[in-house]
Amino acid sequence: MDVDLQDHNKIPDLKLDAKQAQGFLTFFKRLPNDVKAVRLFDRRDYFTAHGENASFIAKTYYNTTTVLRQISNGSDALSSVSVNKNMFETIVRDLLLERTDHSLELYEGSGSNWRLVKKGTPGNLGSFEDILFANNDMHDSPVIVALVPNFRDTGCTVGLGYVDLAKRVLGIAEFLDDTHFTNVESALVALGCKECLLPMEITKSSECKPLYDVMSRCGVMVTERKKAEFKGRDLAQDLGRLVKGSSEPVRDLVSAFEYAPGALGVLLSYAELLSDENNYGNYTISQYNLNSCMRLDSAAMRALNVMESKTDANKNFSLFGLMNRTCTAGMGRRLLHMWLKQPLLDVTEINERLDLVQAFVDDAAFRQDLRQHLKRICDIERLMRNIEKRRASLMHIVKLYQSSIRMPYIKTAMERYDGQFAPLVKEKYMDRLNCLTNDDHLNKFIGLVEISVDLDQLENGEYMISPGYDSQLSALKNEQELLEQQIHDLHKETAEDLDLSVEKTLKLDKGTQFGHVFRITKKEEPKIRKKLNSQFIVLETRKDGVKFTNTKLKKLGDQYQKILEEYKSCQKELVARVVSTAATFSEVFEGLATLLSELDVLLSFADLAASSPTPYTRPEITSSDAGDIILEGCRHPCVEAQDWVNFIPNNVKLVREKSWFQIITGPNMGGKSTFIRQVGVNILMAQVGSFVPCDKASISVRDCIFARVGAGDCQLRGVSTFMQEMLETASILKGATDKSLIIIDELGRGTSTYDGFGLAWAICEHLVEVVKAPTLFATHFHELTALAHENAGQSSGIANYHVSAHIDSSSRKLTMLYKVEPGACDQSFGIHVAEFANFPESVVSLAREKAAELEDFSPVSIVSNQAEQEAGSKRKKPSEADDMVLGVPRARKFLEDFCELPIAKMDFKQALQEVKRLKNDLQNDASNCKWLQQFL
Repeated sequence: MDVDLQDHNKIPDLKLDAKQAQGFLTFFKRLPNDVKAVRLFDRRDYFTAHGENASFIAKTYYNTTTVLRQISNGSDALSSVSVNKNMFETIVRDLLLERTDHSLELYEGSGSNWRLVKKGTPGNLGSFEDILFANNDMHDSPVIVALVPNFRDTGCTVGLGYVDLAKRVLGIAEFLDDTHFTNVESALVALGCKECLLPMEITKSSECKPLYDVMSRCGVMVTERKKAEFKGRDLAQDLGRLVKGSSEPVRDLVSAFEYAPGALGVLLSYAELLSDENNYGNYTISQYNLNSCMRLDSAAMRALNVMESKTDANKNFSLFGLMNRTCTAGMGRRLLHMWLKQPLLDVTEINERLDLVQAFVDDAAFRQDLRQHLKRICDIERLMRNIEKRRASLMHIVKLYQSSIRMPYIKTAMERYDGQFAPLVKEKYMDRLNCLTNDDHLNKFIGLVEISVDLDQLENGEYMISPGYDSQLSALKNEQELLEQQIHDLHKETAEDLDLSVEKTLKLDKGTQFGHVFRITKKEEPKIRKKLNSQFIVLETRKDGVKFTNTKLKKLGDQYQKILEEYKSCQKELVARVVSTAATFSEVFEGLATLLSELDVLLSFADLAASSPTPYTRPEITSSDAGDIILEGCRHPCVEAQDWVNFIPNNVKLVREKSWFQIITGPNMGGKSTFIRQVGVNILMAQVGSFVPCDKASISVRDCIFARVGAGDCQLRGVSTFMQEMLETASILKGATDKSLIIIDELGRGTSTYDGFGLAWAICEHLVEVVKAPTLFATHFHELTALAHENAGQSSGIANYHVSAHIDSSSRKLTMLYKVEPGACDQSFGIHVAEFANFPESVVSLAREKAAELEDFSPVSIVSNQAEQEAGSKRKKPSEADDMVLGVPRARKFLEDFCELPIAKMDFKQALQEVKRLKNDLQNDASNCKWLQQFL
C-alpha cells in the first residue's frame, strides 16, 4: 500500500530517554520470534514498531527507509519507526482486510513492562473491529477454516471445520479429495476463507505442498498449530454451551465424523469462543455440503473477474462491482459477495429468485419505492454484533431504532403490489415481516428506545438517556438544572454589581480547566480591580480578556461539576442496561437482517437488468441432465458496461452430440477470450438468480465452472507459466464432470509448438471421450480443428467456430468483425496484429519473409535415400488445411491397422505381405492428399 509522505515532519518523534530505551530493549529481546506477527507499541500519543517490523512498515507504507531511527547506539541498536494515529489505522486495515500473510499485535506499557492487549488475524479480527469499521462498511464476514488431512493410498480424507465469527456460525464436513485438493479449494472459495489452521507436523510432508499452493492461490493465510490441539474429545460438550437448542443433535452430528471434530476443536480454542460468555447459546452449527452450490475454484474466479480487484480501472471491471447496486449500509453487499461465490444448483430455488427479480423489473414504481426505504436501513448485522459483545453505545441503539421504524413503510409498499408474483412476495417477505413485527418483539424494542432515549437531543448530535426513564437520573437532572439557574442568577447579579451588560461585556464561560468563570475584556478590567481579593479572584489574563471568579461562583461550579459527574455515571449505567436489554432482541434483528439483505440483493439484480442500455432477459433454467445451453444475442456484461464500447453480441449453442465441445480459432484481439468468458459469466449470473445480458437464454444447470485462462508466473512458489497452466488443467481433468462447464483459452503456449499441440490434442480427446462436459476451447493451434472431422459420425459433439476478420486485398489492413461463425479459421493473423501495434515497417517485412520461409518446412520429413538427407533441411511444403483434415484420420487408421496385426503369430513373409498391403492402400488414398504423401 502506497502512502504519500510529503515531509517527514508528519512522523512523530521517538521520545525515549536512556533508561526507557534500555528497559524496552530488555523486553523486546524476550519476545518470541514470529515472522508473521507485526507488533506495534502504543506510546499514548503515537505508536512504534521495531526490528524487522520497522523495516517492513518503512518500505511498505512510507516507501522509504529514511524514516527509520535507532534505539541505543551500541551493539544492541534496534531499528525503529514511529507512526501517528492515522497511519496506525491504515496499517491495521491493510494487514487485516487486504493482506493474507500477517497477524497484528498491539502492546501497551512503558519501560520494560509491556503487555499484549489486542491481537488480530485476517480470519479473526479480534478487538480491532472498532478501528476497521469505524469509517467504512463492514467487509465480508471473516471466516477461519481448520483442516485435518489424512493421507491414504486411495487418496486423502480431509476433515474440515469452520467458524464465521460475525454471523456466529459453525460448520463441519469430511470428504475425499484428490492430490490437487480441488474440493478443498472449492470450499475455501465458497466460504470466503481468510485464514486456515493446519497441523504443524504435516508441513514437512511432500504430499502437503499442493495444499499450500491452494492456500496461496486463494489468498488464505496459513496458521500452523500443534497436532495435539486438533482434538475432538470434549467437542460435543463445548458445543453444547455455544450452540442454540438441544445438545443431542450436536452430539449426533459430531459423532458422524472421524477427523472433522479435531478441526472444529482447534477452532474453538484458537478463536477463544468459550472464554466469552456472550457466545453461549448464540451459535448455530451445520454440516457443510460441498455439493450444496456450484463449485468455483480460484482460477475460475479470476478468469471470470467475479470479485473486485485493486487494479480495476472502475467498478464495472468485475462482476461484483457491476451487480452491486445494493442500498443497505453493508448487509446487501456482503450477501451479494456470498451469492456470487455460491451459485445455486436447485432449479426451483433459482426460478424462485428469478420470479422475484421479474416482479421488481416489471413494476418500476414498486422497485424504486422499496429501494428508497432500504437506503435508510443501517448495517443491522454489524450493530447487533457490537450490541451482543456489549461494545455498543446509545448511537448504535438509535440507528437500530431508525431502521426498525422503516418496517411499516416497507410493508405498505408490498401490500400495494398486485402484480403476477404477489403471492410469492407475500410468502417470501410479507409473511416473514409480519412474523417479526406482529408478535410485538420489534414494537417492544421501539418502545424501549422511545422511553429510554432523549430523541429530542438527536438533532444536536447528542445521544442521551431521557431523564424521565429513571427516577435517580431525573432527580440528578433537576438538581443540575437548579444549579444552572443559580449560576445564571449569580451572573446577572454580578453584572448589575459591576454595571456591565450581561452578555455583551460580562460573559459566563465553562471550561475544563477552571469550570464556570466570568470573562471581561481587558478594557473593562479596571471595574474589578478595586474589588480584587475582597470579592473577585483573577484566574487568567490573555489577549481575549480576563477570566475571574468569586466564592459563590466557585462553590456553585464545584457543586455543578459533582452533580454532572454523578449524572454521567448514572447515564453510563443506564446505557449499559439499555444495551443489555437490546441484546435480547438479537433473534428478531437477525431475521430482519436476513430478510432485508436478501430483498436488497434481488432489487439490485432488478435495477441492473432494467437500467442497462440493452435490457437483460430472464433465462430459462433446466436441469443439467436434460437441457442444452442456448444464449442468443449473448453479451459480456462487464465489457459492454465500459465507456465507448459498442459491444457486438454473438449466439452460443452448446448442443449435445452437435456442438457440445467447441474449438474456437481466429486472430488475437478478435474476441475469442471475451466470447468464451461471457458464456461462463452468463451461466454464473443465471444460477445466482439474476437476469442475463442476452436476447434469449436457455441454460442447463452446471455443477461447476472450470476456467483456464491466461496463467502467469508464480516466482515466489517457483512455478513457471507453463507449470501453472498444467496445474490448472490437471485440476480440470480430475475435478470436472459431465455436468460442469469448461472454458480453456490458449492451452499449450508455454512450451514448444509440438509439445503444446500434442498436449492440447490429448486434453481435448480426454474431455470429449471421458469428461463429456460442455467445453469452449479457444486456440491458435489450427490443426486441432481436425478433431471435428476425425470424430465425425461418432456423436462426439465437436464443432469448429472462428472469430471473423477481414483483410483488405489492396492495403492488407486487418479489420476485426468480432462475430463468431461456424467453421475453422483458414489463416493466421499474427503479423497483421503486429501492424496494429505499430511495429516498424522493417520488422514487419522481415517477419513476413521469415514466415514465408517457414511455410516451406513441414513438421516431419521421412526421406527415402541418403542423397535427399544430404540436400539440406529444406522440406516439402505443408498442405492446405483441408488436405490435413482429410489426411489425419487416414494416417491414424493406418497406424491403428498396423498395431492390430498379429505379428507374433505370423511368419516373416506373411508379415511383410500384410505391411505391404497396408502401405499400398495408403499410397492409393494419398494420391490426392499432399499431407499424406510426406509420410511415403
